[in-house]
Amino acid sequence: MSTFQTPQYTITEMLKDASDGTLQLPDFQRPYRWDDERIRSLLVTVLRGHPMGVIMTLETGGENIRFKPRPLTGVQLETAAKEPELLLLDGQQRMTSMYQALTGDGIVETEDVRHHKLTRRYFIDVEKALGDARSQDEAVLSLPADGVIRENFNRDVRFDVSTPEKQQLEGLMPLSVLFDQQAAMPWLFGYMQAKKPDEDVDRTAVMQTFTTKILNPMQQYKIPAIQLKKDIGKDAVATVFEKVNTGGLPLDTFELLTATFAGDRAYFEETGKDFRLGEDWELTQKVIDDHRALHGIRNTDILMGISVLVTLEKRKADAAKGLTGKKLSQTSARREDILSMELRDYRRVAPLMRRALPAVARHLRSLHIHSSGDVPYRSQLIALAVFHVLLGERAEEHAVRARLNQWYWCGVLGEQYGATIETKISRDAEQVPGWALTESSELPDTVARATFAESRLGSLRTRQSAAYKGVYALLMAQERPTKDWMLDRELDFATYDELQVDIHHVFPKKWCNENGIEDWRRESIINKTPLSKSTNIRLSGDSPAVYMHRLDAKGLTPDQVDQQITTHAIDPAYLRAGDFDGYFEDRRARLVTIIETAMGKAVARDWDLDSEETDRPENFTEEFEDQEDADAS
Repeated sequence: MSTFQTPQYTITEMLKDASDGTLQLPDFQRPYRWDDERIRSLLVTVLRGHPMGVIMTLETGGENIRFKPRPLTGVQLETAAKEPELLLLDGQQRMTSMYQALTGDGIVETEDVRHHKLTRRYFIDVEKALGDARSQDEAVLSLPADGVIRENFNRDVRFDVSTPEKQQLEGLMPLSVLFDQQAAMPWLFGYMQAKKPDEDVDRTAVMQTFTTKILNPMQQYKIPAIQLKKDIGKDAVATVFEKVNTGGLPLDTFELLTATFAGDRAYFEETGKDFRLGEDWELTQKVIDDHRALHGIRNTDILMGISVLVTLEKRKADAAKGLTGKKLSQTSARREDILSMELRDYRRVAPLMRRALPAVARHLRSLHIHSSGDVPYRSQLIALAVFHVLLGERAEEHAVRARLNQWYWCGVLGEQYGATIETKISRDAEQVPGWALTESSELPDTVARATFAESRLGSLRTRQSAAYKGVYALLMAQERPTKDWMLDRELDFATYDELQVDIHHVFPKKWCNENGIEDWRRESIINKTPLSKSTNIRLSGDSPAVYMHRLDAKGLTPDQVDQQITTHAIDPAYLRAGDFDGYFEDRRARLVTIIETAMGKAVARDWDLDSEETDRPENFTEEFEDQEDADAS
C-alpha cells in the first residue's frame, strides 16, 4: 500500500490554502530566512514556467503522529486554533516567499546577501515579460517597499512607483496584484489607458498578449508535490526530514528529533499537548549557562549522552537475560540511534543528564579547566556527564575521582577524543564506571591505548591543540598549588578571572628572536606557563636574568620569588642565569614527569628533534578539532 500520492497544486490554490490555514507548518520548522535575490529568482522561475522543484506535505489527523501546527510567516488566521488539513514538510522557504510577495500588500521582510535587513516589494515589467529569457529575467524587479528609489543619502527621488497610477504609467505591475483575480484586470485596464509623452507602444496589444501569455499561465502555474498520507509511520516521517533541506541547510539531529517527538501520539494522549523538545532543551541550557566551562556544549552533544545511557540500559538488560555477542544491544551515540529514541526514554534520562552537568563543572574546576575555551574536547565532557549519571555520588569519592581523572588525562594527552567520538563515548560508558569503582581490573580502552611521546612537547605550540590545553591545565592542577610569580597568590578558580590569568612565554618572544632561538622552541609549551596579566607585563621582552631582578623588587625576597617559580615546574636558577638551553632541557623533563603522573603510565622517550625540520612555517598552523564538530551533528 502506497504511503504517498503526487498531486499538483496551482499557485493560486496554494496561496488560498496558506491564507485560510488549510496548509500550515509543523511548529518546529526553522524560521523563514530567504534573501532578496533568491526570492526574485523564484519569481522569475514562475514567470518563465520553469519547474521550481517538488514540495512535500503531510495529511493531518493520523493516529501515528501529531505535530503542533503554525501558519506560514506572514499569515494572519482569523481563527487561531484552526486545524490544518496539510502540513508543509519541505518547501517552507519557497511557499513563504510566494505568499508574502504575491498576496496582500506584497511586502516581504528579507535580507541581502550580507544579511542586512531589507523590506522589499516585487514588480513585473509587463513589456519585458513578453520578451526573451534575458528580458524576462530583467522583468522581475525588487524595489523598496514604498516603491521609491532614492539617492544622495535619500534626499533625491530617482524613481517612483508608489501609487497605482505611477505603476501603470511605468508598466510595472505589483506581483501581488497579478495574483489578485479581482484586481489584476482593472490594473491592466489602467495600464492600457496610461501613456507617456512620445510613447509608441501599443498598450492595448501589450495588455492582451500579457493576459494570455503571462497573467493566466502564472496564475495557473502548477507546483508538483509529494503528499504523505496520514497513516504513515513515525519512522518514515523522521527519514523524510533527514533527507530534505530547509532553506538549503540540512536539519541536524536535534531538529530531526524535534520533529519525531512533536508528533508523539502517546504523549499527547497522556498530557493533552505536544512535546516541545526546544522547551525541554531550554532547561538544560540554563544549567549550561551557569557554568563557564560548559558553555560550548550543544544540544546535539547532550542527545549523544542521552542515547548512550538509553542504549546502555538496553544492553545491560540483554546481558541480564543471558544474551551474548551480537545478540546484545549496542551502546550507541550514533545519529541513527538518537533518531530512533523513544520519547518516554528521553523524558526519563534527559533530567539525569541535566542534573549531572553541575557535577561535571565541579569536576572540571578541580582539574583547572576554567572556561569553555580551556576545554580540550567538548565531546569528552559528555562522556564525563554519563559517568556522573551512572556513578551518582560515588563519583565524588577520592579513589573513584582519581581514576576518572586518569581517564580524563589519558583522553586529553593521548588526543583520543578528536575523532570517532560516538564510538569513544559508547565504549567508555561501558568500561570506565566499573573500572573506576574497581569492579573491573581491565583498563578501559581510552586508558590502555593512551600514549604520549616526549617529542610531542616540542610540537605543542597553539592553544587549539587538546594536549596543549591539557598541559596548561596540569601546570595549575599540580598537588603543590601553582602561584603567580609577583603577586604571591595561588592560581585557582577564585583568582583565575580576577588576575586575568593566561598562558605566556617564560623566555619572552622578543628575547628569543634577538638571541637566535628557533621558532619551534620559542613557541613550544615547554616555554609557556600560566601568569597573571600584570606579572606578564612586568616581564616585558627581557631576558629572565633581567626581569627576575624586577620581580625581586616587588615586595618578595629572591628566595620567595624562586619558591613561586618552582610551583611552575621550573628551576629558577636557569632563569636567573638567562640559560635558555639549560632551562628548556630541565623543563621538558619536569613536564614529562607531570604528564606521566596524570596519565599513570610512562611517556615514550623519543626526544630527537631536528630543528630544521620542526622550524618550518607549516608546523605553526593552528590545529583544529574539526572532526569533533562533524561527528556531533
